[in-house]
Amino acid sequence: MSDIFQINAQPRSDKGKGASRRLRRQGLVPGIVYGAHRDPESISLVHHELAHQLETEAFYSHILNLKLGEKTEKVVLKDMQRHPSKPFITHVDLFRVSAKEKLRINVPLHFLHEESCVGVKAGGVLSRSITDVEVSCLPADLPEYIEVDVASLDIGDSITLSGVVLPAGVELTALSGGADDIPVVSVHAIQVEREEGEEAEAGEEIAAVRDKGAATDSTEE
Repeated sequence: MSDIFQINAQPRSDKGKGASRRLRRQGLVPGIVYGAHRDPESISLVHHELAHQLETEAFYSHILNLKLGEKTEKVVLKDMQRHPSKPFITHVDLFRVSAKEKLRINVPLHFLHEESCVGVKAGGVLSRSITDVEVSCLPADLPEYIEVDVASLDIGDSITLSGVVLPAGVELTALSGGADDIPVVSVHAIQVEREEGEEAEAGEEIAAVRDKGAATDSTEE
C-alpha cells in the first residue's frame, strides 16, 4: 500500500452521552481505540479532517497512523456511526494492529472488465451480490482492495467466494468459518419471458372480452 493516512486525535477523560454531545458541538468526533492486548482509550478527532479522509475508499481498508498526543501507533478503522439524517459522524472505533497478529477487516471488491464481459456483450445483465468481503491476514499482507475479473463470464455463469483470487497471505473469513459458498457476481439473461407471458395474458383477456361480446349479441338477436 502506497498511501499513508494519519489521524490526529487527542485523549479525552470525559465520558458519557453528555460529554459526547459537547464534543460534537465543538466540531469533534468521540471515539475509542482498543486492541493489541492493551486497555481501551477514549479519544476525540476533528470532524472535518476525518470526513475529508473518509472520502477516499482506501481509508477504510488501510493501516492508519494514529497520532495520539505525543505517540503514534498503527490502527485500522473498525466501526463508525453516522447521524441517521444529517451528514455527521457521531462515533468511531479504531483497532490497534500488531505486526505479528492477524486482523479481520472488510476490504472492497473491484470488478474488472465489466464492459467487455462475454455475457454482457451477449445481452445479459451483470449482477453484483456483494461489494466487499471480510478478510483475515497480517497487517503487512492487507490489500487495499481485491480484484474480481468478470471478462470470461457468460450468461448463466457466476463467481462464488471460493472463486475469488486472493493475494498471498489473505483468507476469506466466511470460508474459513464454514459459511456457504455464496455468489459474488453473476450474469443473468434479461427477463423477457415475463413480458411474453404478460402479452399472452393480455391476449387471452381481449379474446375473453370478444367472446363475451359475441355471446351478448347472439342473445339480443
